[in-house]
Amino acid sequence: MSKEMIETRSKVLSRAQLALEVARRQEAGERAVFTNGCFDLLHLGHIRYLQEARSLGDFLILGLNSDESVRHLKGPTRPLVSELERAELLAALACIDYVTIFGEPTASELIVTLEPAIYVKGGDYAGSVHGVDPEKLPEARIVFGYGGEVSLISYLPGHSTTELIQKIQRL
Repeated sequence: MSKEMIETRSKVLSRAQLALEVARRQEAGERAVFTNGCFDLLHLGHIRYLQEARSLGDFLILGLNSDESVRHLKGPTRPLVSELERAELLAALACIDYVTIFGEPTASELIVTLEPAIYVKGGDYAGSVHGVDPEKLPEARIVFGYGGEVSLISYLPGHSTTELIQKIQRL
């Protein structure tokens, strides 16, 4: 196994391992940025989103939806790529420091455990409370409750997994 493969796999952590690592870094004064999602087929919209998220703090944590939760959110034909493969692909990106897989319907439990300084989601979660729609983004209430920030990042138009799947189906 190459050194790069070992380094990539070492970025994929269990929730307990991640909690210890995040606490250590936060105690050292670093600001954690957290985002979550399915990331079923990696595309340019994902890359730009993740790079911008990473620029907001000292390290970026990605909560990755499990296969079961992706099926619940996206339907029975998804995910196209398994959770372990998605985790390894994402961990290979320089902008991501840690990846953990979660199976809950939302990332709320992870946020309660990690208390990141900044929680990042796409601009489609915009609303009226602190600029966030709390109905679409229940995690925001938790973040605001402990004094964290929520940052919304605009999507790159024409770059979504759903659009990519539709394009492939038209071939």
